[in-house]
Amino acid sequence: MLINFHIAASAMAAMAIPIVYFFLWKLKSTPKTALSSSDKLPKSYPIIGSILSIWKNQQKFVQWTSEIVTSTPTLTFLLRHPFGRKTIFTANPAVVRHILKSNFKNYSKGEAFRGTLRDFLGDGIFNSDGEMWKFQRQIAIHEFKTKSLWKFVENVVDSMIAGRLIPVMENAAAAVLDLQDVLHRLGFDNICKIAFGYDPGHLSPSPSLPPVSFAAAFEKAMKLSGDRFQAFFPYLWKIKKALNVGSERELKIAVGHVRESAIQIVRAKKEELFRRSNGGGDGDGDGGDLLSRFLSSGHTDEEFVTDIVISFILAGRDSTSAVLTWFFWLLSRHRRVEEEVVGEIENTSGVSAYEEVKEMVYTHASLCETMRLYPPIPMDPKTAQNNDVLPDGTVVEKGAVVVYHPYAMGRAEAVWGKDWAEFRPERWLERDAGGGGAGKWRFVGKDEYSFPVFQGGPRICLGKDMAFIQMKRVVAAVLRRFRVVPVAADGAEPVFIQTLTARMEDGLPVRLEARVK
Repeated sequence: MLINFHIAASAMAAMAIPIVYFFLWKLKSTPKTALSSSDKLPKSYPIIGSILSIWKNQQKFVQWTSEIVTSTPTLTFLLRHPFGRKTIFTANPAVVRHILKSNFKNYSKGEAFRGTLRDFLGDGIFNSDGEMWKFQRQIAIHEFKTKSLWKFVENVVDSMIAGRLIPVMENAAAAVLDLQDVLHRLGFDNICKIAFGYDPGHLSPSPSLPPVSFAAAFEKAMKLSGDRFQAFFPYLWKIKKALNVGSERELKIAVGHVRESAIQIVRAKKEELFRRSNGGGDGDGDGGDLLSRFLSSGHTDEEFVTDIVISFILAGRDSTSAVLTWFFWLLSRHRRVEEEVVGEIENTSGVSAYEEVKEMVYTHASLCETMRLYPPIPMDPKTAQNNDVLPDGTVVEKGAVVVYHPYAMGRAEAVWGKDWAEFRPERWLERDAGGGGAGKWRFVGKDEYSFPVFQGGPRICLGKDMAFIQMKRVVAAVLRRFRVVPVAADGAEPVFIQTLTARMEDGLPVRLEARVK
């Protein structure tokens, strides 16, 4: 049955290829004309749909779909794929509310999405639906509410910053440093320690940053899993997997390394907890990590806890580091904002870590403004379980994919006003009553369906507050000591790209200038 399925898929792809090339030839020979906003909708043809436009824009898919969706009156448009597949993209807050909350049960990850990531994430919380998701969510909610976890996280973050990040930056002196790489390494060590109680040592104060096999395998597995979504024909990666060739063979090796390493860590943690429960004191960890908490609460199945923890590593590894990378770049382009942030940090010197994070209101707004323009997850797909009609009147057929588009939402004039293109943290702030209007800044949050960077509804991100703690501690530590100066030519904007999460293409090369105290 499996062989017949792949043969049929291959035949469909083979039939489509000559059609695609014919239309590409036609497209090339057609004179180009200027596009008005109403002309941004891609042309659709019988059988192949809008495959020509998709092919042409596959390297900038996020930006291309953002331009289209923000040009439509309802902030929603339908993209037709070959053989009748359809995807609906939306930046409409009412529609986002509908799919994330009002009609939540009708919009799941879907088997196509989960199947694409199952080799890497298994049935972890970020790749599950229904009762499996609900069960894991309840476990996670319980653990995330404990004060001891928050204290553990703060200790890990502060230790990583003081023992690794700052020494690496100090050792860099006037040399060029890829800040994105450094922050990704910091994020990986941070989340591994928080999730597993395991320190991979991916960021090191040594002169050359060391390669780490677990981190390298995780990076490769994440990239190749993301590439599956970019496959021109949806069954192409499945054919390659069945044949165990090309990128699918590489993915199998990388995922095998990640999961085998993770399972070994789980087994070691089980032994450590067993020794403790029997009076042994030779365990290395302090039991504050998520894995220890899951195992101690009775959830001891290796595959189950491995799936959960790998999902948390994926969520925590790149999200905060991606935001911080764009944040430091934006500050370098907006010195007024940088001065406000640095002034706020200086005013919190001498207070406790808890009070410092609490008082960094302008920094909080600046981070939100960064995520508005450069969200770590720029697009998030859901699959309709039944027919539906969206609040803007769009008809949704059962099985259709509906993608809410945070990247486009941050660029929608209807959502953020005519100044949406400006990096302006003040849009998130109000002044408390004070003499001459000079009272303290007060943060004013936005509707989570207009700013769905942390999702919304039942699936809203549990680690939101934890992420802000980590980011603010990094910002305070770095900006107290250094000014971050990108080495790219003035006016050069980094390229925003997406695998499973977003990042800068080619990193962020910077020089660090010591601040004069």
